[in-house]
Amino acid sequence: MPPVAEPVPLPVAQARAGNAEAWRVLFRRYQLPLYSYVHELVRHDQTSLDLVQETFIRAVRHLGRLRDDAKFGSWLFGIAHQQCIQHWRRSRMEQPFDEESADLPDESGEGPAELLVRAEQAAQFRALLAQLPPPQRAVITLFFLEEFSIEEIAGITGAPPGTVKSRLHHAKRTLKKLLEHQP
Repeated sequence: MPPVAEPVPLPVAQARAGNAEAWRVLFRRYQLPLYSYVHELVRHDQTSLDLVQETFIRAVRHLGRLRDDAKFGSWLFGIAHQQCIQHWRRSRMEQPFDEESADLPDESGEGPAELLVRAEQAAQFRALLAQLPPPQRAVITLFFLEEFSIEEIAGITGAPPGTVKSRLHHAKRTLKKLLEHQP
């Protein structure tokens, strides 16, 4: 069994010092996960891109406020979460716009049949997620897709850990009911 590689520390301190290459590393590391998270909440491609861009702009401006460099990821997701809330307030949307998103090409070596099945499953999952209220959709996305802990999600969303657990529980229960009623 090959040895497990140690995680490479993020260059947060270098970014704080104004190192452009450090910011490029952080951007490359977080741009896709942030986009996926934001898109699950707002369900619109261009709006998601705009909100991720605004998230990074705010991160550059406010990185000096981050006290623990190891929490950069959850801090960044917290900024993105707040950007989504501000977007909802500005647009006064009760239901997110459901736009068909283009899937990126897969380089896994799977055949066309496997890719088609995965694409259909992903589309069904996105459709189920879209039926959840935004607070539940946020916690389930952060917990299962982004793999944040309950405490990190509480920090990102500003909700107490008990509320996060409750939202997660209700989201899982709702998803289970929706799956049971699928044809």
